[in-house]
Amino acid sequence: MKDFGSDKKNVIQANLDAQKIAFAPIMFQAAKSLRNLGILEYLFNNNKATIETIATELNLSVYGVKILLEAGLSLEMVYLKDNEFLLTKTGYFILRDKMTNINMNFTQDVNYLAMNHLEESIKNGKPEGLKELGNWDTVYIGLSELPEKVKKSWFDFDHFYSDYTFPEIMPILFGNNPKSLLDVGGNTGKFALQCAKYDPNVKITILDLPGQTTVARKIIAEAGFENRIDTVDINLLDNSSTIPKDFDIIWMSQFIDCFSMDEIFTLFRKTYDAMNANTSFYILETFWDLQKFQASTYSLHATSLYFTAVANGNSQMYHSTDIIKVIEKAGFIVDEIHEMIGMSHTLIKCKKRII
Repeated sequence: MKDFGSDKKNVIQANLDAQKIAFAPIMFQAAKSLRNLGILEYLFNNNKATIETIATELNLSVYGVKILLEAGLSLEMVYLKDNEFLLTKTGYFILRDKMTNINMNFTQDVNYLAMNHLEESIKNGKPEGLKELGNWDTVYIGLSELPEKVKKSWFDFDHFYSDYTFPEIMPILFGNNPKSLLDVGGNTGKFALQCAKYDPNVKITILDLPGQTTVARKIIAEAGFENRIDTVDINLLDNSSTIPKDFDIIWMSQFIDCFSMDEIFTLFRKTYDAMNANTSFYILETFWDLQKFQASTYSLHATSLYFTAVANGNSQMYHSTDIIKVIEKAGFIVDEIHEMIGMSHTLIKCKKRII
């Protein structure tokens, strides 16, 4: 018999886990239906109920409620006692946990159809699943053109994790009273606005694709910060593009995971060229090897597949040592590392190595 080394899982559990994988897309839809049709909400509000009661109260067929709740048993979202169904902790997370719901909506609206093209994407090195959303080379080019539901799920996912970092990041960034900050990949300006509100003296420039900066300018003007936040349209993958100089801080948040390792090195070299000895270069990322909880690592590994099939076909959520190597190769020294910022982030401060 084959030796599986350190795999200590017994055969029965291994078989069960294999079936969970085999039926995962089907059972995902069952979980989503239990949430969206109000069945989990009804159980939460009423503690327990029969199939017939739920069907009557929610105006659903007994058949429909029955098959969903029976799937819910195997999903361990509900349990059965004296012919009545009750909600489990897992069912509660599916119903009420914000992160879980954002992840589920992102999976459904952005990724579900696209993941049918994962194998093509691996073979071709292109986001072959993106065709399910639109005709663009990368998802970033088409963000402003996505259908509203898809766009909402994308931005909810993108913003959720970074928003938790803001309270911890601001004192670190503004401890030395920087006068200027370059937000590379600043998207719709959410972080730039937070910086402008935190420090009344700092001036910020957002660097991003035209689609994102167009939206950012509108949001910034509505917030009344157009006198302190500028935008610059740029495609950083264009070899002729350069990063503007004379900033106290260059900032990249959840940005480098949008690029391949070779592209990251090029971006870092452009950043190096834009810096002087006093410039601080900050990188905020979710590294899968530095997570406190297995749920976070699992989520990041799944997110890497989104980058493969949908976003750009060549990037991922990275291991920290891979990025540290690129940082050093590009000519930087790591000045500070702050782990477990917010929910799952690491903040790396770099300085230019002066030779």
